[in-house]
Amino acid sequence: MPTANRNANSEEKPNYVGRFAPSPSGPLHFGSLVAALASFLDARSQNGIWRVRMEDIDPPREQPGAARQILKSLEAYGLHWDDQVLYQSRRHETYRHIISDLKTRGLVYPCTCTRKDLRGQGGVYPGTCRDKTDNTKSPYALRVRCPEKVIEFQDLIQGPIKYALPDLGDFIIQRKDGLFAYQLAVCADDADQGITHIVRGHDLLNATPWQIYLLSLLNTATPAYAHIPVITLANGDKLSKQNHAPEIPLHQPEQQLINALQALGQSPDAELHGSSVSEILQWGIAHWQIEKVAKQPFVPLAALS
Repeated sequence: MPTANRNANSEEKPNYVGRFAPSPSGPLHFGSLVAALASFLDARSQNGIWRVRMEDIDPPREQPGAARQILKSLEAYGLHWDDQVLYQSRRHETYRHIISDLKTRGLVYPCTCTRKDLRGQGGVYPGTCRDKTDNTKSPYALRVRCPEKVIEFQDLIQGPIKYALPDLGDFIIQRKDGLFAYQLAVCADDADQGITHIVRGHDLLNATPWQIYLLSLLNTATPAYAHIPVITLANGDKLSKQNHAPEIPLHQPEQQLINALQALGQSPDAELHGSSVSEILQWGIAHWQIEKVAKQPFVPLAALS
């Protein structure tokens, strides 16, 4: 359940607003728990606000009932959020307004390229459609035109990060099927929710320069970023819903929380075994040290057993 907004009666902006933003394409698995716990502990250790956002903008990938089950899992693990859950599926008007503004400013263009057209490009869009207008009769996506600009930021875990936007290519904010893309929704929501700190998986590190640039177009300050290692299977594949990662159990969650603390390099006390969920989380908040989180991109699940 959500907790009361501790800044509701204050006109001052909070110093720390974090968030956990799962996609309801399946229930929470251990990798998701590690990400949720990291963002929760970082927020609570700094007396910050911690919000939950449901990234439900891709109906074909969503699993019926998954959003409700995710929230139930967070509650079972004591990860109680502030304010109401934000659902991206209810934010379409906001996204349309941003797209209209970006179009007016000449910052986006239609892209009719297919996956076949882009094969062999190494994942970097070559700018094929940069001169197109939206008068085209073919189905098209909308891409943001990235300038010759270098994005630099200090990741709280990974250290100094530097990317040249042209090396990443122009990115999509609305798909050919009309659905809003992740990059647009995440930036619009981070801006509107006043997110100041983002703690998430290393697999999203490469998307961060795009998001910093798009946030600048929305006149929003750059949040502080911290990218934690991704939990993997023994074969190196990311522990994910696509790889049929099992749902975290709702009964006796204590051991899973201790395992998640270990995955984050926090060295939980042996005395925590047998403690309650609340006691484990209180220990985690009191002893949270983000500098102990490993810099490597991946942590094998087998290494935690």
